Amino acid sequence: MAPTTKRDIILAGFGGQGILFAGKLIAYAGLLEGREVSWLPSYGPEMRGGTANCSVCLADEPIGSPLVLAPHVLVALNQPSFDKFAHDIVPGGLAVVDSSLVRQTGERTDIALHAFPATKLAEEAGLKGLANVVSVGKLFAETGFCREESLFVAVEKCVSAAKAALIEDNKKALKLGMGS
Repeated sequence: MAPTTKRDIILAGFGGQGILFAGKLIAYAGLLEGREVSWLPSYGPEMRGGTANCSVCLADEPIGSPLVLAPHVLVALNQPSFDKFAHDIVPGGLAVVDSSLVRQTGERTDIALHAFPATKLAEEAGLKGLANVVSVGKLFAETGFCREESLFVAVEKCVSAAKAALIEDNKKALKLGMGS
């Protein structure tokens, strides 16, 4: 995907998959680089078990609205999320899809589709529950949306003090995604 001064991203999956955390990592990495950033989580009854999503905007100019209606990028961690948002991706955009849970990706030929088994890879690496972070690593590998060091610092800043023991696992998950 060509470099752009603005990148609108939707991350979506089941509530509990860490979608909001994944979006927060991306937004924080942009913030560390002095970019204009917005992070808009979706809260509501869908948070546990239904489709949860968040919008992230990274830009070099002020962001007019945090709403992402025509994303450049979709990160989909389940089939309902892919089905809901795939048609909104701008032509020439990108979808990063967890093929462990998304079996049908449709017929769009005007976007780049990167399907990889994020959940399976995370589980096999002993990183159960970190398919979200593996997917952020894959997104980084495909787009270079920030500098690599910014992403690793973002992990250190975004993982709460109560879960500090998980920082290294999150970094391993990023690296796993970057290499897949």
